[in-house]
This record gives sequence, C-alpha cells and structure tokens, in this order.
Amino acid sequence: MTFFPSLYRYQDEGLLIIRVGIGIMFLLHGWPKMMGGPEVWANVGSAVETVGITGGFTFFGFMAAFAETVGGLFIALGLFFRFSNFLLFATMVVATMKHVMANDGFNAYSHALEAAYLFIGLFFIGPGRYSLDYLWFDRAPVEEGDWE
Repeated sequence: MTFFPSLYRYQDEGLLIIRVGIGIMFLLHGWPKMMGGPEVWANVGSAVETVGITGGFTFFGFMAAFAETVGGLFIALGLFFRFSNFLLFATMVVATMKHVMANDGFNAYSHALEAAYLFIGLFFIGPGRYSLDYLWFDRAPVEEGDWE
C-alpha cells in the first residue's frame, strides 16, 4: 500500500526537478574550476594519482571542470543525458577516492560519494519525458520486449 498512489503519474516532473536542480548546482560548482585556468586544472587533475595516473594533470583537471560545468548544463537540459551522467559519475568516484586515500574523513568525501550514487542512478533511469533527449532523439523508455 502506498500513501500517495496518485503521484506515480508525476515521475517525469520529479525527474525534471532533480535534473534541473542538480544540473544547475554542478554547473555553478564547476564554473570556477573551468575559469581557473591551467593552474587550477592541474591541481584538480592531480586527483587521478589515486588511480595510478602520474601525468596529464592539467588535461584531467580540465576534463573534470568540463564534466561539472557542461555536464551540469546538459543534465539540466536533459541533453546527452546518460553520457553526461557517466562523466560526472567517474569524476565523483575519483574525487571520493582522493579524499578516502588521503584519510580526509567522511565529511570531506560524503558530497562526492552522494553525487556518484545520484549520477549512476540517473544514468539508469534516464532523463524523462521533459528533456531535449526525449524531444530530439525520441529516447522514450524502452518497453520490456522491445529490444528482442
């Protein structure tokens, strides 16, 4: 038994609220990194050392800033949604690992870990009906048996 059975029909509206809210927050979170230039990118990108990568920090930092800024915008719009969620998921996993390996404590990595769970969940759910992916690419949910 559910307390709000009539709310099931508003799942696309719920996805829209989550997408726009999280997308804008990550756009704003990534924008200062994006505008920080090579010095900031190298600092951010040094987090890849935790996965054994020992060079290219400026490139990886730029990619993290790009994923947060442009990925956040694309998530809000529901454009290239799954790809953007995958990039942000990977970025948040690396950020989490960086803090865990540095013994920074739970409060230092909890935001990145929460965001990683959110992005992987959204990856599987999809952008919903109120998205540019749905409008432009007809990425309606696949019904069971459609792929057989």
